[in-house]
Amino acid sequence: MPCSVLAPSHRWRLAISILTGWLLSGCQSYEPSPLDIEGFGVSLNDRVVDVEPLTAFIDRLDIDGAEAPVQFDLSDGISYAEGEVLALFYNADLRLARLEAGVAMATRDTAGLWEDPVFGFDGAEIVSPAAPFEFGLMGSLTIPISGRLEVEKDRAAAAYEAQLRSLVNAEWQTRSNLRRAWARWTAIDAQSLLLADMILDLERIAQTARHLEIAGELNRVERRLLDIELADRRIQATEIELELIEAEALLMDILGLSLDNADLLIPAFPNVAIPHIEDLTLRLIESNTELAVHFASYRTAEETLRLEVKKQFPDIVIGSGYGTEFNDHRVMFGLSIPIPILNANRAGIAEARARREVARAEAETTFARLFRSLHAAQTALQVNQEQRDRYETLIVPLLNEQANDIDRIAALGELDVFVLLQTITRTLAAKQQLIELRIDEIDAATTLSTILGPDMPANPTPVDSHTSVIDGGDTP
Repeated sequence: MPCSVLAPSHRWRLAISILTGWLLSGCQSYEPSPLDIEGFGVSLNDRVVDVEPLTAFIDRLDIDGAEAPVQFDLSDGISYAEGEVLALFYNADLRLARLEAGVAMATRDTAGLWEDPVFGFDGAEIVSPAAPFEFGLMGSLTIPISGRLEVEKDRAAAAYEAQLRSLVNAEWQTRSNLRRAWARWTAIDAQSLLLADMILDLERIAQTARHLEIAGELNRVERRLLDIELADRRIQATEIELELIEAEALLMDILGLSLDNADLLIPAFPNVAIPHIEDLTLRLIESNTELAVHFASYRTAEETLRLEVKKQFPDIVIGSGYGTEFNDHRVMFGLSIPIPILNANRAGIAEARARREVARAEAETTFARLFRSLHAAQTALQVNQEQRDRYETLIVPLLNEQANDIDRIAALGELDVFVLLQTITRTLAAKQQLIELRIDEIDAATTLSTILGPDMPANPTPVDSHTSVIDGGDTP
């Protein structure tokens, strides 16, 4: 059987099909990834059950300070140091910040690529047995002589650096927020215990007062004052329980855990350590994480302006091809270059230059605000420390001594209700004020530490949607 021979037109069509398939072989394919909220909800409830990824995270996490956990063990509850690791690992805002950094990294890694070459084909077949198949092949390529692609890479790298700075700032702020929330929750828990002890004392004294009333040594009016005080304190205990629930909810939100894990939390006031720094202004400029974000944003604005300036310079498009017409074979060449005399990317350059001034103003105003806040936080910390010291060394010991004397007098069968109630309420108020002063001191110290930034500039590396590595930095 004789072999069939493809007509010229069919040969060209086959060649074009093969060429097209080869060119498209480098394209990526789409892979769907359905959203599974139900599965996420299950994993949310199961968090902190599997501590293996947290242990691996601690190995990559470098947190200076005495509170940094050596190992992660939930058998005895969640300490503040372990809670800080949980917050850095599970916090929802940090997860989004790391994913945003991943977007910027993808942009950086793919920036500055040459434009794809363009291939064109024209063919015509005249319906006549003797007519030849006419065709034309043309390919063009853009030659980036303006240097725009290198600037695109620099701009993408600056944008990625700015996103990393934002991630560092978010991690630093999360640690600060956790310290405040943990201290506030601990304070409410301590006030709840103080009130519970007071209620027990009032119940014991009320029992004694009823015996004295029966014996005729105490009138009903005085005894009723104790009952009123006792009922009022029980109402306050209920209110504090509600405050404790709200504080737990805020704390678990920062930790990124479900409320089912709230029973594992161990109340404790986080340690506050402010390093001695000779030049606070230099430390603010070098280490403040919020200011570092604006420095990186300004660099991005500079690179954006540089890119827009480069865009006004043209790139060359060259092309070449081969074709036939009326049995004449032809080799074709083409060259095109835009002339920047009418547009010249003036709008893009003007906007980028204005954006750079905005970035400059944001950095300068942020520095001014942080500089004022730095000195205000120093003053607030010093005042709070002095007030707490006076309460601890003067007021609280005197009230404790007064309460002990009243207890000894009451044991002898003599009970002055008015003096007793005043002493109990003043003692409770003083201890509650002491707790509030401790909270104010922690807040001021945290604000000061947050402004000063980590001891070493932190450089996170996005690992996945949950983790990052922090090189350097102490507990805020």
